[in-house]
Amino acid sequence: MITYPSTYGIFEDEIKDVCNIIHSVGAQVYMDGANLNAQLGLTSPGSIGADVGHLNLHKTFAIPHGGGGPGIGAIGCKSHLTPFLPGHSVNPVQGRKDGAVAAAPYGSGGIMSISYSFIKMMGAKGLLETSQQSILNANYMASKLGKHFKVTYLGTKGRAAHEFIIDLSEYKKKIGIVEEDVAKRLMDYGFHAPTMSWPLVGGLMIEPTESEDKLEIDRFIEALISIKAEMQEIEDGKVDKVDNVLKNAPHTLKHLLEGEWTHPYSREKAAYPAKWIHQRGKVFPSVGRIDQAYGDRHLVCTCPPADYYLGD
Repeated sequence: MITYPSTYGIFEDEIKDVCNIIHSVGAQVYMDGANLNAQLGLTSPGSIGADVGHLNLHKTFAIPHGGGGPGIGAIGCKSHLTPFLPGHSVNPVQGRKDGAVAAAPYGSGGIMSISYSFIKMMGAKGLLETSQQSILNANYMASKLGKHFKVTYLGTKGRAAHEFIIDLSEYKKKIGIVEEDVAKRLMDYGFHAPTMSWPLVGGLMIEPTESEDKLEIDRFIEALISIKAEMQEIEDGKVDKVDNVLKNAPHTLKHLLEGEWTHPYSREKAAYPAKWIHQRGKVFPSVGRIDQAYGDRHLVCTCPPADYYLGD
């Protein structure tokens, strides 16, 4: 299985050679379509050598990502694998072996129609432009942020694909700040954080896609640069290493409106760290930090005892 461009945000130069080697020993190549946003009109899974792949509709084809909607993906394959595509137990599909994987033979009509409409309205030219704009946006941001943060895993020509990673791991040892602190502080600037700790532990993977205009992209860049300045204040010993805007982020309205403010920084710095937030507006988080992944790593059984299920 391969992801192309890779999850590190790189168009791998040797991708066709890799596929040829795999085919030379009788194996098949499956492509993860998570990064199709960088391929439309420029390349295709078939041209790089993939035999089968799922083509994510979220991000690329107008379906919300993650919790905002189903991460549905259409399956495509080369002709020699057609017999192995799913059939259906009620409505058999000619030429395919038995085996249903869903109640509907061709997936969710409610979801598919949205992506179909998007593709039809965009057309070939529009879809090409979405990839071009996604790649341009990512490289613009990488260029700007690369002056303030360590940008990792650029391609052989020093460019990213449609996403890039900033590595924050050095600050954990220096000042005790981790990627989670930066992600939470971004909420105070009015932004939802990008992908955190994946695929690089200690990193943020930034993927602007084509949907944000330059003004919003510049605001996001300014927010991260401002957060870097706040980190520098910690490093310079100007603020406390524990009681600071990053470690206490995000600041909720309830927290900000408390009668007694005990922090060494102002309420304004906590809630409105950039002047443009007043004009842009923001959604205040309703809760501060929770225990993150603690509950996933320390399971507690809340089930009744076994004899409860035995009855009388």
